[in-house]
Amino acid sequence: MRIVLHIGLPCCGGPRLQEVMEAKRGQLAKSGVLFSGIGRRNHTRLYMAATDPKHVEPLRLSRGFGPAKAQAALARRLLEDLQAEVARETPDVLLLSCHQLGMLPNASEVRRLHDMIATLSDDIAVIAHVDEQARVLIRQYAETISNGRLASLDQELTLAEAEDWRKAAFAGWADIRPQTNDYPEIQAAPFWLDYARLLEIWEGVIGPGSVTLRPYDPARFAGAEATEELREMLALTGTIGKAEPAMTPALPSAESLARARALNGVFRRLMDKGRVVPRRMWSRFIDEVAVPGDPIDPSALAPLSARFAPGNAELVARFPALAGALHPETPGKPWSEPAFTCGFRATHYAAAALPAIEEATEERRAKVTAARQGDAGPATAQVNGTAQTTYPETLSPSAEKILSPRAKENYQHLRKGRFAPHNGIGRVDDEALAAPYDEVPLRALPKGNSGNVIVGCMKNEAPYILEWVAYHRMVGVDKFLIYTNDCTDGTAEILDRLQELGVVEHRDNTKWKGNSPQQYALNKALKEPVIKTAEWVIHIDVDEFINVRTGNGRLQDFLALVPDATNVAMTWRLFGHNGVTDLSDDLVIAQFDDAAPKFCPKPHTAWGFKTMTKNMGAYEKLSCHRPNKLDGQKRDAVQWVNGSGRVMSESYKDKGWRSDLRTIGYDLLQLNHYALRSAESFLIKRQRGRALHVDRSIGINYWVRMDWGGSKDVTIKRNIPRVRAELARLLEDDRLRALHEEGFRWHRAKADELHATPEFRELYEQALETKLNNMERVAFALALDMES
Repeated sequence: MRIVLHIGLPCCGGPRLQEVMEAKRGQLAKSGVLFSGIGRRNHTRLYMAATDPKHVEPLRLSRGFGPAKAQAALARRLLEDLQAEVARETPDVLLLSCHQLGMLPNASEVRRLHDMIATLSDDIAVIAHVDEQARVLIRQYAETISNGRLASLDQELTLAEAEDWRKAAFAGWADIRPQTNDYPEIQAAPFWLDYARLLEIWEGVIGPGSVTLRPYDPARFAGAEATEELREMLALTGTIGKAEPAMTPALPSAESLARARALNGVFRRLMDKGRVVPRRMWSRFIDEVAVPGDPIDPSALAPLSARFAPGNAELVARFPALAGALHPETPGKPWSEPAFTCGFRATHYAAAALPAIEEATEERRAKVTAARQGDAGPATAQVNGTAQTTYPETLSPSAEKILSPRAKENYQHLRKGRFAPHNGIGRVDDEALAAPYDEVPLRALPKGNSGNVIVGCMKNEAPYILEWVAYHRMVGVDKFLIYTNDCTDGTAEILDRLQELGVVEHRDNTKWKGNSPQQYALNKALKEPVIKTAEWVIHIDVDEFINVRTGNGRLQDFLALVPDATNVAMTWRLFGHNGVTDLSDDLVIAQFDDAAPKFCPKPHTAWGFKTMTKNMGAYEKLSCHRPNKLDGQKRDAVQWVNGSGRVMSESYKDKGWRSDLRTIGYDLLQLNHYALRSAESFLIKRQRGRALHVDRSIGINYWVRMDWGGSKDVTIKRNIPRVRAELARLLEDDRLRALHEEGFRWHRAKADELHATPEFRELYEQALETKLNNMERVAFALALDMES
């Protein structure tokens, strides 16, 4: 087996290439190439395992691998995962890609990486992509400014005069202060711009001729031919198809960077005085101070280009394909930081943030004090401007019993890190004293307009259908298109009756084809008149409720706040069983109000979202979480927003089904996801399987993943009076009421039957005995992901 190790370089298209690798994982496998699953895209675990244990590195520190013991455990688990994966797949080529690897500063760290992967194969080829140093520096400068860099480009232009660039760049490498965001990876000059020395170090460890430098071409990487770059890298003879085109992010204007750098300086001075500047606030202000204008021109950095020209010429002699990429711009007007326009003063922006900064600072002090006093619960504080929650070192009895050794390691290194879940973001969830929402008559739609339409799939959901329909009619959904398959509890009959009453349209999906009944139904739905004439199309399931948290709690209230939005990412808020064991005919939204914390970036399912899509023909396909196959001609008209009404990044136009640290938002709209409901309801769900992944069982693992709690969220309960009123109107139909009651009796009988079955009785008892805190739940889920 051969190992192909792609090491970046930074700011040379690594994330885009990794995106293509992930998208083409199946086609690569057919050619004998395994793109490792140790990371969905970027294999950052390789980088974190290889870095110097004594060096405080921001990525490793933020992910809980700062201590040498935690890093050693990471390296051990990483190697175990790779060995198991290779043994299982037996590939001809193992492809590993981490664009941070090009930032490994010393030969000793490269050697540590080599020693890990050489246990798999000693046939190792290293590939790095490069661009002319001035162009790369401008991109890297913009990236580090957004992360708090203080120095201007004068830092690098001064180093251009140094005899040894690499040695000069390392001069401040030991100056590290995590509390004020002082890391050399952010603040120091990028030593790795000396490509000739980088090549020398890597080949000194891996072996002569082991490294290939390839040109970074932004247009090629962004286009459909990005797969050709991948194919040439791997010397594949067959095709792996075309890539979905992607936008190359535009560089900020030169003045935007100058403004952001000034803002960094003000925030840094506040942090020096002990203030806490939350990272999300910091990022928001950097976005707010941006102004239009030209980006920094590489020709202004001619001294830097001249510094590296001799070494680049030698590289081109060895790698002729680099000639274009390493060709510098014609020297232009020397760089100088632009003056501010419009009377900009960074201190004015910082002053506006002071109340929030003081609040965050006081919160940190209080939480740290509580933690020092031995508070057994999780304590949240601000570290490096980011909220971090510390969970107790000792595991609960349930966790000791159910967590695997890997999960226990996960718990210990994540319990103090920035991924520890907490509820300290966004608006308060306690609106118990707020007045109920007003009831609003259903809209009278003009002919040829089906309004806001939900398309959904159901199987054996009889007790829950009428509440779900009544609820969504009250929040502004006009039509429903529901597909069912293999129902035995009366679900199909209830939907047929609702269709006769003009409330829903029901389609039988029993003869579905392909990998899942759900995707088959969604493909068919696009041909339906009710979808073709919709204003907005929404795909959600019967255990998901759109919780609008603004105005009168209706979709129109939210949409009025985001008039330019074409896609709304409705992020899940996961609700556990709330101590409810028995199946009940009461409202789901009334029974369950114990939820996951809003800050819950791991596991990946916690921040999954479903999408509300404006029916403007921008996308060709409707999938489970989002529309896909964007029409390139309509790209500029598409705008994705989150549940707080904020515009999301350009990448979501093409792909992505979960929120992240930058895009999470629940303030105006969230998707309440009641995956379990009661413990008895979970038993029935376990017995019948799932609509999307019919080959996956739902056992204790699913319960642990979904039984979130500890954060009370009653915001949806303001809808209860109007939902009960609409439900009563539906139940005035004798036939519908009888079908609903028969459906509930079916589920009651099924629950009794399962209680009498040893397998399900044991599952029920095990579920109720399993009581984990949120960090233990995260650790369990992450271990399960890697062990599956």
